[in-house]
Amino acid sequence: MKILVIEDQPIELKLAGRVLEAAGFTVNSVEAAEQAFASIKKDRPQLILLDMGLPGMDGLALVKRLKADPETRAIHIVAITAYPEKFSRAQSMEAGCDGYLLKPISTRALPQILCDVVERGTKDEP
Repeated sequence: MKILVIEDQPIELKLAGRVLEAAGFTVNSVEAAEQAFASIKKDRPQLILLDMGLPGMDGLALVKRLKADPETRAIHIVAITAYPEKFSRAQSMEAGCDGYLLKPISTRALPQILCDVVERGTKDEP
């Protein structure tokens, strides 16, 4: 599975990439929402692991934009945040996310959580 990780904290970006690559995923990484569009056009992921608290365009705005576009709306998106009071589960799911995780994320559980999101999403699609 191809995964795009969007995270503005370099250490967390590197950690997520390594954990997911070790689990057998193909991973691309960017540090800002604006960079995500070029990455998605170049190599469309099946899933985006998205930090909601990005500088500039935040995760909620990015999700809404991706879900409004017919070319990107089928990409699964899992929100991650350290600020649930600012980016709630309800807001994230309403915007179009398929999953929601609070930081710190269990590196042991992350690969299976992402697989479950894609599997669940695929089953729900016609």
